[in-house]
Amino acid sequence: MPASRMDLRMIKEVLRLKLQAELSHQRIAQALRISKGVVAKYVGLAAAAGLETWEAVGALDEQALRARLLSRGPRESGVVMPDFARVHRELSRPGVTLMLLWHEYVAEHPGQRTWGRTQFFEHYREFAASLRRSMRQVHRAGEKLFIDYAGPTIAVRDGGRANVFVAAMGASSYTFACATPGQTMADWLGALVRALEFYGGVPQLIVPDNARAMIAEPDRYEPRASDTVLDFAAHYGTSVLPARPRKPQDKAKVESAVQVVERWILARLRDRRFEAVCDVDEAIGELLPMLNERTFQKLPGSRASVFAELDRPALAPLPGGRYELASFKSVKVHIDYHVQLERHFYSVPHPLVGKTLLARITALAVEFLHGGKRVAVHQRSFKAGAYTTLAEHLPAAHRAHMEWSPTRLIEWGRRIGVSTAEVIERILAENKHPEHGYRRSLGLLGLARRHGAARLEAACGVALRVGAYRYRTIKAILANDRDRLETQPEAASWNSPEHENVRGPGYYQ
Repeated sequence: MPASRMDLRMIKEVLRLKLQAELSHQRIAQALRISKGVVAKYVGLAAAAGLETWEAVGALDEQALRARLLSRGPRESGVVMPDFARVHRELSRPGVTLMLLWHEYVAEHPGQRTWGRTQFFEHYREFAASLRRSMRQVHRAGEKLFIDYAGPTIAVRDGGRANVFVAAMGASSYTFACATPGQTMADWLGALVRALEFYGGVPQLIVPDNARAMIAEPDRYEPRASDTVLDFAAHYGTSVLPARPRKPQDKAKVESAVQVVERWILARLRDRRFEAVCDVDEAIGELLPMLNERTFQKLPGSRASVFAELDRPALAPLPGGRYELASFKSVKVHIDYHVQLERHFYSVPHPLVGKTLLARITALAVEFLHGGKRVAVHQRSFKAGAYTTLAEHLPAAHRAHMEWSPTRLIEWGRRIGVSTAEVIERILAENKHPEHGYRRSLGLLGLARRHGAARLEAACGVALRVGAYRYRTIKAILANDRDRLETQPEAASWNSPEHENVRGPGYYQ
């Protein structure tokens, strides 16, 4: 293992004792507890650099002293200098290591003096340490997209505020920003869809913070994103890995991007007045090219050029269609092969009767999933109480269908009474598919358990007489005791008996 380089303060003390105090090598070694060889080495380096007096050495700070003693240029040392900016960028490519780059550096300069592996590694670390902290992290090309919202918001004349969404690619820092009316899940995912389209591809990982709109269970070790976010990730073939709570270094790339957006975009918009959020979004879009095409201070190129070279070729292609925001709900399949969702009934394949399905609801469609597999899809309907049915979901020959046949339901009603059976017949007859009336018929028969068979039969008789034989009508008749009033015998006619106080019709003649 090579010896570690001595601290600059210790080197400076060696030179002070030698040049100012004029001590011998041995005395200096004893005082500083180092070897005489080390003393001779740094005294010799100082003489070679022309630093022969303590006044010349003392006037230099540590960085300047290092440059004079230890960082001799290629002409002085004869060593071919590596391009560490290129080395830093190449480390972003998948599979590239510092060892591989050192071998390539040596192979590119045959017969010339090059640094050994240890010196190459050490000088690269010194170069990386001179960059900003966010730039020192090594991010693979196309691997991560970091997203967050900026702290400042922009007021608009309609009374709202524009929130600024920011995204940054890991390897290139290529930045996207847009304005949204809030920070809801719809805002997050809508902005993220636009970001992926801006980049023209999909990264392997998307790294947000632990916003409640995105992450259902923020946890340091096993965070869980919401079902909608997981559905978004599945649509684009990526994965969402939230940063650890209260660990901003996990998303330092977007923290830096947010700062750049605030300084180079939001600061330029500080005196402008906007009518609506869409106007803010348009203004941000106009300034984005200027931000991404600015050249780096310590690295060659710009965000845009590095993105085109590194991140863009490594991104996965976008899917064929844009993601539609979806919500999820567990539903159970009733005996009529339909599930109720938002007061509307949708058919599913008959073997799923009694099963619990997962409904995926978008603005235009409703999908039903069983075991992760789509089993039915319908156009979304907002008509309460109506049915959306596919004929292939209701085969008449299926055992379950035969078990719950119209004949069986009518027979159940006939056991209660003729009126009940007739009401069930009319309920089944008014539907295109008799199965649509199964649920209402069963609900009607269930009223007998609460009010008794006799009262249900009487209520059905009342409903038939008034021509209103719906389930809700019969339920209301029972609740209001209308059936009892209809069944009470009419009171006999009553005549007043003869009485002396009754004057009679002759009194007025």
